[in-house]
Parts: sequence; C-alpha cells; structure tokens
Amino acid sequence: MSDSPYATRRAGILLHITSLPGAGECGTLGPDAYRFVDFLVASGHSVWQMLPIGPTHDDGSPYQCLSLHAGNPLFISAELLRRDGWLKGGAETSAGESPVAQMHRLLERAWSHFQQHANEGERRALHDFIARRRAWLDDYALYMAVREEQSHRGWLDWPAPLRDRDTAALGEARRRLESRIELFEFAQFVFFRQWNALKEYANHHGVLLFGDMPIFVAHDSADVWAQRDYFQLDAGGRPSVVAGVPPDYFSATGQRWGNPHYRWDRMQADGFKWWISRLDSQLHLFDLMRVDHFRGFEAYWEIPADHDTAMHGHWVQAPGDPLFAALKQRFDPLPLVAEDLGIITPEVDALRERYGFPGMKILQFAFDGGPHNPYLPHMHQPLSVVYTGTHDNDTTLGWYNSLTDEARNYMHEYLGDTSEPMPWLLMRTALASVAVLSIVPMQDVLGLDGAHRMNTPGTTQGNWRWRFQWQQLNHEAAPRMRRLVQLYGRLRAN
Repeated sequence: MSDSPYATRRAGILLHITSLPGAGECGTLGPDAYRFVDFLVASGHSVWQMLPIGPTHDDGSPYQCLSLHAGNPLFISAELLRRDGWLKGGAETSAGESPVAQMHRLLERAWSHFQQHANEGERRALHDFIARRRAWLDDYALYMAVREEQSHRGWLDWPAPLRDRDTAALGEARRRLESRIELFEFAQFVFFRQWNALKEYANHHGVLLFGDMPIFVAHDSADVWAQRDYFQLDAGGRPSVVAGVPPDYFSATGQRWGNPHYRWDRMQADGFKWWISRLDSQLHLFDLMRVDHFRGFEAYWEIPADHDTAMHGHWVQAPGDPLFAALKQRFDPLPLVAEDLGIITPEVDALRERYGFPGMKILQFAFDGGPHNPYLPHMHQPLSVVYTGTHDNDTTLGWYNSLTDEARNYMHEYLGDTSEPMPWLLMRTALASVAVLSIVPMQDVLGLDGAHRMNTPGTTQGNWRWRFQWQQLNHEAAPRMRRLVQLYGRLRAN
C-alpha cells in the first residue's frame, strides 16, 4: 500500500499465525487466515500484527528461528495445496510423528505431484522464485538438508568439514542431498505463494500486515552458519559472548538469550549489506515492521558465554546511527516501529527520534510510579504505538485480576471509570490514546484470562502454543469494536 502507515490513526490486533483456528497443530495461511482478515475489516481494524514467521527450533519460539529469510513450512495450508491441485488425498498421520515431520511428508507428496503434473507456468514460477532468492535460499536449503541428515543437530555439532563449510564437503553434500534440497526449495516456494496471496487479500481490504524482526539471530541458523564472519565466534564456531538483557520488569536475573553478538565493524565496513538484505526480505512480506529490542542498536548487553544468567553482563556501544542512515538511504520511507521497552536512555530515545520511528506504550506498565510514568495515556506522543499488552505480557484480564486493591483503585481513579468491565476499559483507553496506532492482543478482544497467555519471558515451557476458536468470538464483538474504533478516529475506508 502506498501511503505511510503513520500518516493516519489506525487500530490493529495482535495475533500470530500459529494462534489461528484450524484442524492442524497450529494455524496456517489457509481459509482461517482469510476469515481473520474479514473479522479485522468487520471490526474496523486495519492492521494485523504478528510475531516473526521464520521456521523455529523445537521450542517453537519465533524469536529463535532457523533462518532470517525463510518462512515457516508449518504455516503452509494443505487445504490450499489441494485447491491448487498440487496435493491429492487427505492428511496422513503417524503416531508419535512431530508436526514438522508430518508437514515434510505432506510436502513430499505435493512435490512429487508437482514434478509430474505442473504446467509450464507453474514450473517457470518455481524456477523464477529460486533464481530471485538464490542469495539466501541456496544456503538455507543446504543447511536444512544437512541438518536433517545430521539428526537435527545444530551445525556446531556437524562433522568439521561441513561445520566449517569446506568447499569440497559442501559440493559433495549438494550432490548427495540434491532431492532434499529441492524439497526445501519447493517448500519455500509454496510458503511465499500462499503468503503473497494472503497479503494481497489483506491489502486489498485495507489491512496492513505488521511484522516483527528480532535484533539478534539464533546461533543454530542458516544465517550464522553461512556468514560466520559477521558474528563474534571462535575458530570452532562457538561464541565467547552472548546476547540478553539485564534484570528488569520481566526477570530478576535478566534474560540470557544466548544469541551470538555481531561483528559490527565488519558489517559497517561493507555498508551494512547484511542488514539491507535482511530488511529487504522483510519489507516484501510486511507493510511495517517492529524492531525487537531497539535499544540494542545504541548499546547492547554483552554476557560471558559461560555464565548461566544475564546478571554479570555489561553494555557495549553499537553503530545504530550509521546503520539506520544506510537503511534509510536504501528504504525510504523506512516503516519501522522501535520496541523501546526496558532500560531506555536518552541516547536510545534520540536515535529513535532522529529517524522518526514510533516507540511503544504498554498500558499494563502505566499504573505504578506516579503521574510521570511514561506509559500513562497523558504522557503518550502521537508518533507511538499503544498496546494494552504484548505477547510477553499477561492477558489484560489476567493482569487486572492479579493487581492489588490499591493498584486497581488507582487505575480506576486515573481512568475515571469503575463500571466498564475489563478488558474493554483498557482497550477503550488504548483506542482513545493520541498514539497513531493502537494494538490489542486477540486474547483481550475475546476477554480471556491469564490461562491464555502467549509467552512468559524467562521461561521455556508452555509458550507459543495458544490458539483461539471461532466459537469464543461473541457475535457482538465486531460491531462493538468497530464502534470504538470509529469513535476514536481510527476507522479507515477499505
């Protein structure tokens, strides 16, 4: 869509693809995704925010993906494959088989049928797709094929010639694994075909897709394996320092994410080509992007790799200013949102403001610390995005139920309302904010409690699995939301 996403007031809903309803293990790009776009339109929302969409490790975290550029094959819709004539028969399941293994078997059937029956136009489309994305797809498909052959071990544990990308070893692997490499390329072709169709449908109906870009990269990823020179690794590929954040609201010991840190000097020396390529991929997928952990572009928390927590790290300066200058020169406008939560310094604020990026205002953080709390509505600025809560917060109802009587009374006194039930009161507050964009999680629209939380930072169990069902959606929700969106000047013409 041509206009800036910050040119006019908008409202949106946060819902990851995995959380869509459907018959499989997680949501897909199939009919339920289109139905959700229809719900957004009916309820007056013109932004769909989601989490990173890359292929994940076994823990399912979208913030630790196997690739920065690839799409998650689990999001591929078997129903759409059948509609397109590329898949025959129903789903085949095997007891104890993982969702990833099931999807690969399904894609094997689709790939076999494609090879036998695809018309000339479909074959040309596949060829063109591979050619256009060769810069990352060659390494990704090889990495996935070798990783599969190596029983899904991380590249650090591969035989040294493959780990260290010996030319002869890579050539032999490409020959040996040719059929699997072709399957992984085909899977990406299908993903992007289905994604692009959904994006076209959403944009046609006036809905912008709002993505999420983690600042750091998973150590076990195609990107780190293929471009080790950009990361602080030793000769064997092991990091000496890792990423995270110091103790904060979410964790008393901080968060040790474990991602390798960048060699910023090397990135800057070639004009940040790596970052330009990364953002180019994302801006073909999304209309605007949240940059996770924005403060790490001004200074990042460096933790010794042999420490189990983030408590003993320290801040290191990062070249955020020259990076964003290079990105703005390549992409103008640069439709980024800065995730500026946590320990934010004047230097971080200055970097964000210099490039005109909206920051984030979380209402669940607003009602302590007195009248100068920056998350209180009277402290908001127009160039910002206001949330009731994010994927890292409790649901608004769960949060509200956990408040002390004193905190709850203060919140109601500030908002001047004790009658409207939660979470509608906080959703109304978000929509009324001067912030140009208001986002509420789907759990709040459904009025769900803390049992439906998406993620609890600092924990590794039970996250990223929440899904909603259409029967949870009250038939009054869409018109009620639409009226509030209209009331506060966020209703956009489709």
